[in-house]
Amino acid sequence: MFKNKGFSSKKSTYLYVHIVVLSVLILFSGSLNAGKTSTKNLAKKIDAFLVKTYPANEPGAAVLAVKDGKVILRKGYGMANLELGIPMKPEMVFRVGSITKQFTATGIMMLAEAGKLSIEDEITKFLPDFPTHGHKITVHHLLTHTSGIKSYTGMPDFYPLMRKDMKVQELIDIFKNQPMDFVPGERFLYNNSGYFLLGAVIEKVSGKTYEEFIDEKIFKPLGMKNSYYGSHSRIIPNRASGYRKEENQFQNADYLSMTLPYAAGSLLSTVDDLYHWNQAVEAGKVVSEASLKRMLTPTKLNKGKTQDYGYGWSLGTLFGEKLIAHGGGINGFVTYAVRIPEKNVFVTVLTNLPQKQPTASYVGQWITALLCDKPVKQKKAITLDTKILDTIVGVYK
Repeated sequence: MFKNKGFSSKKSTYLYVHIVVLSVLILFSGSLNAGKTSTKNLAKKIDAFLVKTYPANEPGAAVLAVKDGKVILRKGYGMANLELGIPMKPEMVFRVGSITKQFTATGIMMLAEAGKLSIEDEITKFLPDFPTHGHKITVHHLLTHTSGIKSYTGMPDFYPLMRKDMKVQELIDIFKNQPMDFVPGERFLYNNSGYFLLGAVIEKVSGKTYEEFIDEKIFKPLGMKNSYYGSHSRIIPNRASGYRKEENQFQNADYLSMTLPYAAGSLLSTVDDLYHWNQAVEAGKVVSEASLKRMLTPTKLNKGKTQDYGYGWSLGTLFGEKLIAHGGGINGFVTYAVRIPEKNVFVTVLTNLPQKQPTASYVGQWITALLCDKPVKQKKAITLDTKILDTIVGVYK
């Protein structure tokens, strides 16, 4: 499974762990193999699983599963708005969190193809006042989470600002003077600051705001009519509400100014638009085949080790099949979109409750495995001694 760090609603850097479960529950009742299952039966199996996963009276999910260009399942589960009693529909618009990063990375590649920048350019070419502490930090480093720049969403100073609208430079000023985490290219560390800076680079090079660039160069040309740059004031039809769960009760998600995630996580979309987007990218309608190949190449670190992350996409394998994916986590929402090119499979799961188990990525990969005729192995329950649990109860920093 892929785990992506996103934007948290926590007010401090502390994580409070309350362990109340004495055993691990079985997520699935047994081993499942799609084999030569018909499209209709595939849909029934997926639907039965999702109905159990997302109860009708709780926050839920919009799910799309496509194989060989044919929609296997497109459906909403649970509730889009608890206060108004609005059921989830597949047309609902969600904050997609860090799925935003693939749009930002693509924007950079579009500018590179236009000759307006090079991936190997140092970031000071576009952001001359950004301190690099004597290091050469390139656009490539930002794209691959290997810059060593401190991620602002992991800083204690970030959380008190979550309700504040900020200009791009104002937020950069918060993290730019922080000490480096490591020498650029030495390590991989998921980093929202890098993609925030890429948004600033797009603005500098294109002469447009990040919102204008993404809308004019990607959303409108591709007909993504239900995708947006995040805004609380804008009227967005079919917008799903985000929630959190505290003491076994649902609450509205904590407010987050959408100026803060910016190019690292500000976009909203639907399952349909994300499928259309992936189809367009794969068909070469957005960037060239050469550019896409580079975007989907694992990152090589300074000492030769490779990391399963390209430019805005996580890379890897699922049951031996090449996987291209990304997840997102932002106040009130967790999302996941995955593509298996060789099997012509695409699945996206958009949810409006971050703490939901199983996670969006787990659900997405479960469906993907089924569509790829791969077995979903049975998970066995284990009983844990309460003495073991007592050793890990506490406050973690």
